[in-house]
Amino acid sequence: MTLDPDAKLPETEEGTVVYNTDPLIIRSHYEIDYIHSYAQDSEFFRALGRKKLMGSKCKKCGYVYATPRSHCMMCGSETEWYELPLKGRVHTYTTCYFSGEEFLNETPFNLILVEFDGVNSLFMSRLIGAETKDIYIGMPVKAKFRRNLKMNVTDVYFVPDVEK
Repeated sequence: MTLDPDAKLPETEEGTVVYNTDPLIIRSHYEIDYIHSYAQDSEFFRALGRKKLMGSKCKKCGYVYATPRSHCMMCGSETEWYELPLKGRVHTYTTCYFSGEEFLNETPFNLILVEFDGVNSLFMSRLIGAETKDIYIGMPVKAKFRRNLKMNVTDVYFVPDVEK
C-alpha cells in the first residue's frame, strides 16, 4: 500500500468564469448523451404521438394513476393502461426561475400539478399561455402536444381552457 500525503489533482489551464462574487455566480457547462429504454412505460410515450395521455389503473382495487406504473402502490396488484382525460384543473402550481439546461432559456416558467376527474393522482406538466398572476387553484386546463415529438414527458403541456 502506498500512502502519499502530498498527492495532488492534476492542474489544467482551464478555470471557472466568475460573473459575480456576492452572490457567487459562475458559468458551468454540462452535456451528456443517454441511451435508455422506456421499457413498460413505452406505451405512455407512443400515445403522446397520438395526442393521448395514458395513465394506469389497478386491476384489483381500481386506483387510477395519472403517471403510469406497473404495480399499484395501494395494494401491490398489476395495473393496466388507462386513457386519461385531456382536460383537468390546476391542483397547485409553482413558478421556476432556474432550470436544467433544456429549459433554462425559458425561465421563468410555470409548472402545475393537474387533477383529472376520475383519477386518483396528479400529473405534473408545464402551463403555458398564462402569466403567473392569472393562475389559480381550480383553473381549467387542457392538454396540448408537440407536433415534432422528442419522445419525452415534455411533449405534452397544458394551456388555459377558456371558452371562446
